[in-house]
Amino acid sequence: MIGKGKSISHTRASMSYGWNQEKDSEIVLKEFLHGDSPAEITKEFKMLQDQNHNCTKNTLSFVISPTIEDGRHLDKDELHAITKRFMHEMKLGERQAIAFVHRDKEHKHIHLYANRIDFRGVAYKDSFIGKRSQLAAERTAEHMGLTTVKQIQFEKEFNLREIRTEIKRRHDLTMGQFKPKSFGAYVKAMEANGVKVIPTINKQNKLQGFRFGFDGHNLKGSEVHRNMSMGNIGKEMSMIHGRSILRDNNVSIKLAGKTVDLTPNLALKITKFIIKRAVDRGMGIGY
Repeated sequence: MIGKGKSISHTRASMSYGWNQEKDSEIVLKEFLHGDSPAEITKEFKMLQDQNHNCTKNTLSFVISPTIEDGRHLDKDELHAITKRFMHEMKLGERQAIAFVHRDKEHKHIHLYANRIDFRGVAYKDSFIGKRSQLAAERTAEHMGLTTVKQIQFEKEFNLREIRTEIKRRHDLTMGQFKPKSFGAYVKAMEANGVKVIPTINKQNKLQGFRFGFDGHNLKGSEVHRNMSMGNIGKEMSMIHGRSILRDNNVSIKLAGKTVDLTPNLALKITKFIIKRAVDRGMGIGY
């Protein structure tokens, strides 16, 4: 669950959005209010707001968003309970408030509007209200047995680790199975193994790296694995094919029907590696 909050001055306009029937809205909470329209509710808010002339942003606007999966199973009573608990966590106390659920999108969410001015004419302190809203939503989710932001983040990180591992596994399979002699061949071989390799080409039409697309993710090579930067891929190919890699990759490469050059630094990095390896093995560098 995610919570967002801020103080606003445009009460009627914002509440009209919350009450928008086109968004399949429904009132899930109504506290100390009698009106049946944004205009009427705004007037009731204003009766208390007129007691405090120092506060201009005198309405509190919150959005409470359960996860898509949690939202599918939440009925009106449960949405009411979530809103009440969120107000408790925000220490709003007894004050005028109204909340609507929007169901026009897959992601069901609640719009809550509370009068910043209480029945004594005192303004609610809104310092760090955005961060406090996040924490209140987190505590509300924990109390209600719903998915928290921490759980979502953990799942994302876990899934990303799985994605990185699978891309690296397919890279290793590509190098062993196809033994590509050029970056162009590497791109085609990876696509044969289900990974889209996306060249990063700068304004000088120089190839400076690769991104990897797999299962809805798009990651830089260095984000996948430290050995999957373009320079390291070039080194890996040279370990398989030796100095012949220089002929295929040192000047121009044809990718997706477009001819591009390696950046000078990248070409130099690969060349130095090949020369060093050849020297270490006591080989010549002749073409």
